[in-house]
Amino acid sequence: MESKIEKYLYMLQQKGYKSTNQREEILNILFENKNEHLSCEDVHKIISKEKKDIGIATVYRTLQLFEKLGIVYKINFDDGVTRYELNTEAENHHHHHLICTQCGKVTEVKLDLLESLEHEIEIEEGFVVSDHDAKFYGICKECKNKEK
Repeated sequence: MESKIEKYLYMLQQKGYKSTNQREEILNILFENKNEHLSCEDVHKIISKEKKDIGIATVYRTLQLFEKLGIVYKINFDDGVTRYELNTEAENHHHHHLICTQCGKVTEVKLDLLESLEHEIEIEEGFVVSDHDAKFYGICKECKNKEK
């Protein structure tokens, strides 16, 4: 994991930004929770348990910078909370999300079933899709089983 973090820190330096301890700590949190969709408050809460000297404003500014540089994606699940997800560069597109309307659980769907649609759009409209985002709302297995 350390070499991946170093890659992002090097990216910061190449873009003219300093590689600070705070930025490294926030990257560590993102890597340790890479399957989560963390808000600024979530990141701050985790950091506060270990290092009390990083304020929420620093976390917020750092996440904004990381988004600007493509290190994280900003995600909104229509609940008023902005979340961030690490850009692992392993995917050509964002993966899709299943959002339970009862408990709020968010599940990632790694399948990219929209590739054929993108191809059709390019053929029909001459429009090259560079990315897409899909959210599916419904009831998760756990909530569905509780109803029975």
